[in-house]
Amino acid sequence: MDDLEINPRILSAVKKARLRTFASILHLSASDLERHTGLSSSDIKLLLTAVSKEVYKKPHLTALDLYQGSCPTTAHLHKLRTGCDVLDEFLGGGILSQGITEVAGESAAGKTQFCMQLCLTAQLPEESGGLNGGAVYICTEDAFPSKRLQQLITVFNKRQGPVMANKLAVGDHIFVEHVSEMDQLWYCIDQRLPLLIAKGLVKLIVIDSLAALFRSEFDSGEMFSRAKQLQRFGGRLHALSLKHNIAVVCVNQVTANMRPSSAPGTSNMIPALGLTWSNFVNTRLMLKRTNYQLAPSRGKENNTETVNEQYMVAVRSMEIVFAPHLPNRLTYYVVDADGVKGLR
Repeated sequence: MDDLEINPRILSAVKKARLRTFASILHLSASDLERHTGLSSSDIKLLLTAVSKEVYKKPHLTALDLYQGSCPTTAHLHKLRTGCDVLDEFLGGGILSQGITEVAGESAAGKTQFCMQLCLTAQLPEESGGLNGGAVYICTEDAFPSKRLQQLITVFNKRQGPVMANKLAVGDHIFVEHVSEMDQLWYCIDQRLPLLIAKGLVKLIVIDSLAALFRSEFDSGEMFSRAKQLQRFGGRLHALSLKHNIAVVCVNQVTANMRPSSAPGTSNMIPALGLTWSNFVNTRLMLKRTNYQLAPSRGKENNTETVNEQYMVAVRSMEIVFAPHLPNRLTYYVVDADGVKGLR
């Protein structure tokens, strides 16, 4: 509202009438606006013109514009590679650069490992499957696993070679923020994050995890308040993603399904935060642990008959629950010292 190019007198009258959003102004007729603000008809006309121009700043695109590529660079959809060819193939090229991708799953399913790997590949040039920018990692649960990140950086640099590794300096472009309360999260999203985005330093936002704060801040009797906060938060993340062409990845916990399906193979665990949050998610990935194990692929003892059970690698599964460009399907992967690797 403060950016409107109108007389400050008109803007002051609008604020006094508690019309704080463009939608609240455009939803009222001219006569209703005159009655609420006490402004003249000519002032209301100027107000509606200024608001309409501000709303229409973002151009409307047709399918032909997208197909021909004759659209703003912020509308170009990129795909962020995961660092594993098998998972990239499974995900149709990687994580979408616009919208919200949710990575849900139980504890020790590999959610944080997967997200840290994305923070590294995001810094690659676009022609190499990256987003050519840094990453913000907002941690809301345990302490950020900085030692594990350093291990992944070492492996990543070896793959890229010394020249590219020195050029990227990936460890310098991952901005970690610890938040433990909703107020801190909002301050990070509304105040600190826009500063990094304005400088062109960020192309990926990771929130690990979203459910931790919303579950702890709201009691069972405050579901309506929680839903309103989720709507506001989801809308804010979408606005940042679409305006700046930034990929957003949100880690989510799981909860018991109180209405289990009778279909065979259906899991009794579902992502937390309910339908309110699900409506804001574009792509949902469900990570799970399985009962299978594999012998380490490298090492002195790579014979499955001689490897001690404590060195066995747990097999996990990744399911595409829904996505705008992919069908529902399942694949398997492992997490070892080199990171997340898909299995063929």
